[in-house]
Amino acid sequence: MTAERETYLVELVDPTGARRGSATVDEAHRAPGRLHRAFSVFLRDASGRVLLQQRAAVKTRFPLLWANTCCGHPLPGEALAVAARRRLGEELRISVSALAPVGIHTYRAEDPATGRVEHEYDHVLIGDLPAGAVLDPDPAEVADLRWVTVPELLTAVRDDPSTYAPWLAGVAKCLPRVPRPNAGPEFGREPDDVPERSGGR
Repeated sequence: MTAERETYLVELVDPTGARRGSATVDEAHRAPGRLHRAFSVFLRDASGRVLLQQRAAVKTRFPLLWANTCCGHPLPGEALAVAARRRLGEELRISVSALAPVGIHTYRAEDPATGRVEHEYDHVLIGDLPAGAVLDPDPAEVADLRWVTVPELLTAVRDDPSTYAPWLAGVAKCLPRVPRPNAGPEFGREPDDVPERSGGR
């Protein structure tokens, strides 16, 4: 993450997700951490595998750990899908037209190496990799990429948690609820489904 990005604003929220002001990225991630809105994106291929990224070594929080396809923060008042598509373009240099919400994961985690704290009300989004898309990750954001099935991911996070970002187990738990591709814009979720919430990351 560049020094410039640390000056961007994030939206502070209460435990229900209601807006409670704003702070810079840097301020929100200093101990003890301030609860703020975030998103975690999973992209899926035609066979249903999901894309993981290894976070770049220069990240100020949890560098070189494996995480979901893309993470970020909407600017105050910015639509989640707009922010998520922007970050996909910045990190992977691809354009994704549709992203669907599949859950919410609230967590707090401190990076023991840097002392920075993630305390996020994290909206989990999923989308399909466009046909013919070529992934071209920005090395300042992404060290590596790999595709895994959802069962493989859940097993790996359980068996070797130190290799993975501390929020990945929580956001990945949203994925088994999601049917295979082409189930429709909401991927088969019923209108009355309650987004999943979890206390750990």
